Amino acid sequence: MKTHLYYYIAIVCIILGTSCTSGQKQHATEEHTSRQKENVATQPDKAQFPFPDIPVMLTEPEERREFLLAHYWDNFNFSDTTLLNNRDITEQGFVNHISLLADGESSSQEITKSLDALCSHIEQQQEAYKTFMHLFDEYLYNPNSPLYNEALYLVYLNRMLQSKTIDDATKSTLAFKQKLISRNQPGTLASDFTYYLPNGQASKLHQTPASNNRLLLIFYDPECPSCHEIMQDMLHDQTLADAVTDGKLTVLAIYTEGNPEAWRSDLSNLPANWMVGTDREAIKLNALYDLKAMPSLYLLDGNKKVILKDAPYARIRAALHF
Repeated sequence: MKTHLYYYIAIVCIILGTSCTSGQKQHATEEHTSRQKENVATQPDKAQFPFPDIPVMLTEPEERREFLLAHYWDNFNFSDTTLLNNRDITEQGFVNHISLLADGESSSQEITKSLDALCSHIEQQQEAYKTFMHLFDEYLYNPNSPLYNEALYLVYLNRMLQSKTIDDATKSTLAFKQKLISRNQPGTLASDFTYYLPNGQASKLHQTPASNNRLLLIFYDPECPSCHEIMQDMLHDQTLADAVTDGKLTVLAIYTEGNPEAWRSDLSNLPANWMVGTDREAIKLNALYDLKAMPSLYLLDGNKKVILKDAPYARIRAALHF
């Protein structure tokens, strides 16, 4: 995205603009930074985000970055509905803010402080909160988003649940998401559930043997188009098939929806050496797993501890060292 690139160049310039200590060199750098910013601002039809002015006494990139994260939204007018609806400024500014927080260089304290500052602004304006709530959901909670990040989303949820201005109904929705996301985090024991094999035999996740200390747990729906595409990738992956055949991995596929006829009619399309069952909708009814998109893939160890949560198949595959 070109807009993203223009903003990112501006952010880098802001962070690095006065990092030189020599007066002459600093002056030259500031002139260069100014020209770069001007180039960004004069891109045709490209609106410019109102970045904060970083104090000149902050010369180290780390100091400038910390200030930028803490004051990122200081010059943004959250009461201006026209500005809120300007995607080139508001949405793109949000994307770049989140990208900075998720780049691995920000400490947990910096992340919390930065998102707290943003939330302190948006909780004061109803339209601003609606706009940014949508952005948080779309970019951090949507598994199809390239910025999907439950850790950052949880920081946002935790902060907004402390708000004294958000109504109880909204807080109830946020609290439900917080509880759901907090479950089945990597390193924790996966939520147990009962499933039923095609012959009606009942079993539990925690009782399911895991070959080679690895179990690929798949929540799926054969009537879901995106589910079908990803499932086909797995079904045609010969390396995955060989791993299951050679006892290097157990695959447990669980149907979580309410159409048993559709589930049974699809059973013949799944490999015979996969374990396949239905939970009879218990997982959704009890909110045991966050199944916001199908398929949902979890990699577990033999003790049913979560290694990867709701991960793309490519990431699962890489973790298995196929």
